[in-house]
Amino acid sequence: QVQLVESGGGLVQAGGSLDLSCVASGIVLRVYTMGWYRQAPGQQRELVAQITRDHIRTYHDSVKGRFSISRDNVQNIAYLRMNSLKPEDTAVYYCTADVQATGREDSQTYWGQGTQVTVSS
Repeated sequence: QVQLVESGGGLVQAGGSLDLSCVASGIVLRVYTMGWYRQAPGQQRELVAQITRDHIRTYHDSVKGRFSISRDNVQNIAYLRMNSLKPEDTAVYYCTADVQATGREDSQTYWGQGTQVTVSS
């Protein structure tokens, strides 16, 4: 079994910062692309940021210059630093990772349980 466990999130005022982290654990052989999605009430889930194993980063236009994604390939952890938060950033944030489990030749996409981020105006 592979699990993605998220931490961080919470309530913050507009203009503030929050950090999210996500660790892949279990029978993990190798973790490829890791990322963060978010889903606000009544909205579709959208990609916020992702980072490849080689540290190539992609961001949603709405968070460029404010959010920063990073990772530790040894500990299989991804981080999302969120600065200058806006009320429209309020959503449930989900970690995702493409993981090759021990004993398998292919990789599968896993999801975390989600963590709430609320930005008050």
